[in-house]
Amino acid sequence: MRILIVGAGAVGFQLAEHMSEEGHDIVLVDQDAERLERAQDQLDIMTVVGNGASFAVLEKAGVARAQLLTAVTNVDEVNLVACMTAASFDLKVKVARVSNPDYFLEVSRLHSARRGVDVMINPELECARETFQLLQSEAASEIAFFAGGRVQVTGLRIQPEAPIIGKTLADVAAMIKDRRFLTAAIHRGEETIVPGGGDHFEAGDEAYIIGDPKQLPRVLELAGYPEFRLQRVMIAGGSRTGVYLAKILEDHDVECTIIEADRAKCAALAATLSKTLVLHGNATDMELLEMEGVEGIDGFVVLTGHDDTNMLASLLAKEKKVRKVVSLINKIEYIELVDKVGIDAAVSPRLSAVNAILKYVRRGTVTGVAALRGIEAEVIEFEVEPDSQVTGKTLAEIDFPDDSLVGAITREGEVIVPMGNVALHNGDRVTVLALPRAVAAVEQLFE
Repeated sequence: MRILIVGAGAVGFQLAEHMSEEGHDIVLVDQDAERLERAQDQLDIMTVVGNGASFAVLEKAGVARAQLLTAVTNVDEVNLVACMTAASFDLKVKVARVSNPDYFLEVSRLHSARRGVDVMINPELECARETFQLLQSEAASEIAFFAGGRVQVTGLRIQPEAPIIGKTLADVAAMIKDRRFLTAAIHRGEETIVPGGGDHFEAGDEAYIIGDPKQLPRVLELAGYPEFRLQRVMIAGGSRTGVYLAKILEDHDVECTIIEADRAKCAALAATLSKTLVLHGNATDMELLEMEGVEGIDGFVVLTGHDDTNMLASLLAKEKKVRKVVSLINKIEYIELVDKVGIDAAVSPRLSAVNAILKYVRRGTVTGVAALRGIEAEVIEFEVEPDSQVTGKTLAEIDFPDDSLVGAITREGEVIVPMGNVALHNGDRVTVLALPRAVAAVEQLFE
């Protein structure tokens, strides 16, 4: 697929890296020639210097031969105009990064804008939603939902006291009546495997579970986690992501406190958030945190603009036995470090944006995509079409590639555990985990 990416900033670079690794033809457009040169030195892509909202620049970039345009600069107006300009060409999808919530309503009212912009992605809002999902489970390092919330993917670390340590996956399956989940991947040390029934669990394993979210409490019990209910959260950093998260917490009747270092921003936050306590202070001020009762709090989320501050504040919170600590990370290379130093979970607006855009790149009828951060893998949800080569075949008859696994099948609202004798029907939603080398082959099956 030929893909045009307007904007070579953090989000644009991450998209270009992810998509070029999968063999797509990528053209990266930006006005900053030095930024494009750095990207071209690291990635197998083409670049065009210029304003991505310009008709002439888009023509030079080969928009007439492209299937997808995604405009992800830091300027909403440029992204919207780029998509509207590209509307003259026969692109499959035009995606705009839009951070200003007012534009969502305005664009929907304008017929010309609706024609130009197929999808709007708000990275900060996507990141806030993901953070809220992570906060609801003490165990989860990653969470994604598919099939309208009927299927959940959860990454969690097996605790030393877990009753499943030393047991094989087949043993664990036999322990649970009416099981509607399975272990799709295990990350141990530096290795990620797609396990079979004979593989076993060890303390410290990062396991990725796919299945019915109603059975998650039983999964957490087997992994060694106590019962958890989210009641009180502290947010360090009154960023746009922090405001979105606070509003979500307010809507779910979770007690929320925001700590912000900028006094003027504190006043604006207090005027915007009706139920949230806003405090002026620093994310690493332990005296302030202790005064506000951080010890043993359910959730602590650090959302400042500085990765070093976020990680330090997160580690201080872990020392105070906070049950769930989530840290915002901007530098992708820091994400692995987060796990190694003991922080529970990391979020990134740029990765949230990448996840939101990926499903428009996939072949076949894709209804959802999640790029997992703890391991190099994707979870992709396909809808089975009448003329697909998998329709009517059992899973045993389908030649799924190595390093891929069907995690769940959703049929008429019911989650089905994928067994070899289960046949795929028209309209089924099939959730598949695949390592990068298997993604293209899985897509071909569902075309």
